Amino acid sequence: MDLSNLKPAPGSTKNRKRIGRGPGSGTGKTSGKGHKGQNARSGGGVKPGFEGGQMPLQRRLPKRGFTSLNRKIYALVNLRDLDQFEAGSVVDLEALGKAGLVGAVKDGVKVLADGDISKALTVQAHKFSKTAAEKIEAAGGKAEVL
Repeated sequence: MDLSNLKPAPGSTKNRKRIGRGPGSGTGKTSGKGHKGQNARSGGGVKPGFEGGQMPLQRRLPKRGFTSLNRKIYALVNLRDLDQFEAGSVVDLEALGKAGLVGAVKDGVKVLADGDISKALTVQAHKFSKTAAEKIEAAGGKAEVL
């Protein structure tokens, strides 16, 4: 087998629709748009959610709740995940990223108290839950707020 023999699986590729290329193409003349009307015009069509003048669904449904414009989104790390680091090491944002514990750090990293920690670590993060800070210090480590 070599590269010249490779071809896609049957049915996985499809030719694109060539519009306005004569009557033999199946989409000649009106190019599959029918006769006249809003959708046949250039620039025609309706915006998403338009229901022909009927009150659209997003306006028929009641509004619920409240979305704060300045809420902070923290990347969360549990104590049980920190146990993989060596005793006495400094766990900062870079170390958490290399270990794959945090992805995108939007407004910072928060350490939560889920699980236990058995090693003395110096943990650097933007926020700690009260219990998480207590557990880190009980294990002989330090919780440093950035």
